[in-house]
Amino acid sequence: MFAAELRVLGQLLRGLPGSGTHAQRLEAFYGPQAGRYDAFRERVLHGRQALVEKLALAPGERVIELGAGTGRTAEYFAERIPTLDSLTLVDLCPALLALARTRTQHWPHTQIVAADVTQYRPPAVMDKAYFSYALTMIPEWFLAIDNAIALWRPGGVLGVVDFYVSRARPTLGLRRHSAWQRTLWPAWFGHDGVNLSADHLPYLCARSETLHLDEQLGSIPYLPGLQVPYYLFVGRKPADP
Repeated sequence: MFAAELRVLGQLLRGLPGSGTHAQRLEAFYGPQAGRYDAFRERVLHGRQALVEKLALAPGERVIELGAGTGRTAEYFAERIPTLDSLTLVDLCPALLALARTRTQHWPHTQIVAADVTQYRPPAVMDKAYFSYALTMIPEWFLAIDNAIALWRPGGVLGVVDFYVSRARPTLGLRRHSAWQRTLWPAWFGHDGVNLSADHLPYLCARSETLHLDEQLGSIPYLPGLQVPYYLFVGRKPADP
């Protein structure tokens, strides 16, 4: 197990390749570490259970995860999946999608889709959509948010949990991070293609009605005493007038 973790750490140190399409870069980066992907990140990706609870998935709903990776977040509500109308998991990385297919093979009403989340449109409108530590991996993240909102029915709900940093002068009511936090964490994660942004949260707040917002700090393996900022956002698409 320790040797496998060292391989993951080695891949993280090498970072995301700088050439190729976005899908090719993701595959080159995550393919060698896919087998330990979930175990290693379990200690890093905070707030996923809380996100599921705040989404309050209900029987008969159509649910979509954009940037689903291995499908691990969906396990937090696996007992509710049989009651849903459908669950769609969308991602670009073949190595992670292979794990998602294995994970979900006995789940009813579940579809795995290899597609760009900035463009993918399901055949029916969605009741709820969510990103779980995916927006920071999507270069054109604003298009991903816009597309997610376009997938909802009026009154539909979007949930997001992810790393971030605040603006130097955040909107009233939002947390302000120190200058060293705003410098350290984007540089630290950016090496692996995880792009912490000060604009994600304001954009989410501007594009939908905020139902829930929680800004927190989470621990990082092998970095005792340091905590990375993350947020949990749930918003609603305004109903048509």
